[in-house]
Amino acid sequence: MRVLIIEDDPDIASGVATALRREGHAPEMASTGPEGETMAMMNSYGLILLDVMLPGKDGMAVCRSLRHADVRTPILMLTARDEVKDRVMGLDVGADDYLVKPFALDELLARVRALTRREVQLKKSRIVVGPIEVDTHNKSVMVDGEPVKLTHREFQLLEAMARNPGRVYSREQILESVFQSDEALPNTVNFHMSSLRKKVDPEGRIIRTIHGLGYTMESP
Repeated sequence: MRVLIIEDDPDIASGVATALRREGHAPEMASTGPEGETMAMMNSYGLILLDVMLPGKDGMAVCRSLRHADVRTPILMLTARDEVKDRVMGLDVGADDYLVKPFALDELLARVRALTRREVQLKKSRIVVGPIEVDTHNKSVMVDGEPVKLTHREFQLLEAMARNPGRVYSREQILESVFQSDEALPNTVNFHMSSLRKKVDPEGRIIRTIHGLGYTMESP
């Protein structure tokens, strides 16, 4: 996994990089806030280790900028500040975890493993079909990066089709997999499908009707 270390202390950066290499990771280093921010924006990393006290731009500001730019890479902040208000601030600006210096490398590596496991689970919970992103963990939907509010039934319908893009679902299959038996009316499917399309696919490029067969969802 590529790991970006943004740390101005060369001894700490070198020690952390060595420990990460032993774990099979590929660390890259930046020594200033602006340099680290640019690298994080331009490249894809599995994790960012971010010091708070950095020259040029502090870690809090870097973290805030990355999150505003929709960089979702997990961020572990490293800092000598151990007051509760500092930890709260770090988490509030978008950090995923916070480790106070001086720290043991074993603890750092354990936190790296924990964040990696969490990210793997989050990726498994995200389904992307074209511009539509379905988060099955948080029960949320994004279209072209913008949140879209769906009803419970609309979300169930979208999730079912997104899990199997390209598969054609008949109305009967949708009724069985999404709706309760007492709601089993063909018009129920038509109503919810029409409402769903208006919200997530008004141009009809992703969710298509296969006449005589049912509905399918696939990338354009």
